[in-house]
Amino acid sequence: MKVIEGSITAPKGYKATGNHVGVKRKRRDLAIIYSEVPANAAAGFTTNVVKAAPLLWCEQIINNNLPVRAIVVNSGNANACTGELGIKHVEIMAETLANCLDTTKEEVLVSSTGVIGVNLPIEKILDGINNTYSTLDNTLQAANQSAQAIMTTDTFPKEIAVEILINNKIVKIGGIAKGSGMIHPNMATMLSFITTDINISSELLNKALKESIVDTYNMISVDRDTSTNDMVVLLANAQAENPKIECENKDYNIFKNALDYVNTYLAQQIVKDGEGVSKFLEIYIKGVSSKDKARKLARSVTTSNLVKTAFFGEDANWGRILAAMGYAGVEFNPQEVTMEFVNEAGSVTLMQNGMPVAFDEKKASEILKNKEIQILISLKEGTEEAKAWGCDLTYEYVRINGEYRT
Repeated sequence: MKVIEGSITAPKGYKATGNHVGVKRKRRDLAIIYSEVPANAAAGFTTNVVKAAPLLWCEQIINNNLPVRAIVVNSGNANACTGELGIKHVEIMAETLANCLDTTKEEVLVSSTGVIGVNLPIEKILDGINNTYSTLDNTLQAANQSAQAIMTTDTFPKEIAVEILINNKIVKIGGIAKGSGMIHPNMATMLSFITTDINISSELLNKALKESIVDTYNMISVDRDTSTNDMVVLLANAQAENPKIECENKDYNIFKNALDYVNTYLAQQIVKDGEGVSKFLEIYIKGVSSKDKARKLARSVTTSNLVKTAFFGEDANWGRILAAMGYAGVEFNPQEVTMEFVNEAGSVTLMQNGMPVAFDEKKASEILKNKEIQILISLKEGTEEAKAWGCDLTYEYVRINGEYRT
């Protein structure tokens, strides 16, 4: 696998565009992604009981295993908690784009992100769809415009493309994502749209995505809030013309590893762009008896406000980390825990075999001044491991969210 220059239009047969249509005051706020041929689709949706209208529409299409030709996304308004009118607006958006592209509304996914509880300015969006679809293109610039158009409080677009070889056929995977606040394990206010030209069965496409989500998007946390609108969508249109993958063979594993790379990169970018973030934290827990247990321990650390504020204050208060592990809901032996802080400034051991270590405070301070820090935690009960990604909690986060509607 190699990372290539590109984005969501890197795989064969995909086009994209992004435009400002008036939902937001200035920034692009409407994105369209288009597959020239019907594509298999897989998706993951928020675990929040309160689901925005677009998710209800998309769930029907995905659950019925229908092919997908296009995705339309608006930012600036979540179309959540908007009742029957919100559901009607979703269908009108899908139908409008379908008419533009000479397809059916059942082949169009719809996504929204932004303020909850406000009706869509539907006329602006419909006019925007009619005026924007003709600018669909397969260029990197067009992909970048779509990545910009799905942003809300994000400060930069999140894009990636990779290339793999399947049976001597070049296969590409491209992706864009948005997310900055309301980010928490089990998906959050994040959208991720991934395209690939691989030829693969819908069953294996779905399996690959579901398994990938568990160790990527579900392992990030910014603020412990799970949104009404988050979704991950993966389209596969078979344009690479590789022999169809219909079993979990070597080709499937190559694809799955590349998909994991793409999703991990996008998930990490979301945390790095978290609202007000000044520190990016990787919690790496190893030597655990089960994968699920390792995940729970790592995620518990990323969601602790006391841990987050300690890193904001550049305070090596490792006791807060151990305490967060202690309420993760799983059993472990604290007397077998070794903990280190690691980054390009070096490493410092704070706890070894359950006992505090007299560490160099100056060295710890040098490490904590860096933007990226790995918290390496070792147990002695098994061979499983997990990584979770989080951030600090800053004054700026409070300011941004205190003023979100105004």
